[in-house]
Amino acid sequence: MKKSIQIAGAFIGVIVGAGFASGQEILQFFTSFGWIGVLGAIIATVLFAFLGMSLSQLGCRLQTNSHKEVIYHICGRYLGLAVDFIISFFLFGVAVVMLAGSGSIFEEQFGIPSIVGNIIMTVLTIATVCLNIQKVISIIGIVTPFLLLMVIILGGYSIATMDISYSQVQHLAEGQTPAVSNWFMGALLYVSYNIAAGAAMLTVMGGTTKNEKQAGLGGILGGVGLGLLIIIMNLSMLVKIDVIAGSEMPILALANEISPVFGLLMFIVLLGMIYNTAVGMLYAFTARFVKRESQKFNLFVTVFGIAAFGASFIGFITLVSTVYPLTGYLGFILIAAILYSWVVRKRKGQNQNINRNVAQ
Repeated sequence: MKKSIQIAGAFIGVIVGAGFASGQEILQFFTSFGWIGVLGAIIATVLFAFLGMSLSQLGCRLQTNSHKEVIYHICGRYLGLAVDFIISFFLFGVAVVMLAGSGSIFEEQFGIPSIVGNIIMTVLTIATVCLNIQKVISIIGIVTPFLLLMVIILGGYSIATMDISYSQVQHLAEGQTPAVSNWFMGALLYVSYNIAAGAAMLTVMGGTTKNEKQAGLGGILGGVGLGLLIIIMNLSMLVKIDVIAGSEMPILALANEISPVFGLLMFIVLLGMIYNTAVGMLYAFTARFVKRESQKFNLFVTVFGIAAFGASFIGFITLVSTVYPLTGYLGFILIAAILYSWVVRKRKGQNQNINRNVAQ
């Protein structure tokens, strides 16, 4: 059970980065649709749990240290090549978004130039990825419980101090700019691009245990935990939509409304979650091209980290609203392949049971 919780914590930690933890992703994919966005969050929870279970079990079965083996296993040679490219592109893209987000959070909280936050996060990320995978997984899972606690407190406060009507909430929410045209597609795209981002690290984490049930349970717990965070954050921002409108970091804006001290604590947790995701993405992206055991691994980590730092100056909100939806559409290919692989495996299991019963 301990291993399952560790996998779940790392799964959440990898997915919950700058866009998620800041509230910007939730705002664009759920909150901007009003109350119906809550249903979208519930659908996302179910999908995260199922896909998390499937990917971690695949990683366990194949004992992989890179997403490449899993992708080619479930997609085949030619489709696998396309999906591999999509995931690799997105791993790097998310790392870029994390570095941009670190700059935005420093600027919003302290009013200092965003480049300072970018540099600090780049140096920390490169240094951490140079550690071994077990240490990386342990580090990634540490901050997750703190985020969950902070979000629960924030949710309770927001609901208790709600001072606008339900109809006003809906009206103000619809005035926001959504990333997609409707709530259902928003939920599907949100899961799609996050799984595209998390698939690499999730399969690697599944490969750290030889117990398939243990790996699967970790994926399920991680998916449910993600879903709860989405639902609570979405409700928090809905009932305080008048407060967060126009903010790059809506969750930070809510935290600062409670008190400056709580805002500072939230800043630290957000920074930790951004760090988690940046580490996970940079590690998985580098492991795709260079084996961890290679002497060149740390050199490539540094080169890729510096490249991500350079690309981060495009801007946080711009990156979230363009990179994520684009990869979300492409990520549907990966989800379809995971579903197909799961169905095939279930059929094989049923056939084996039938043959065993006949033999007896």
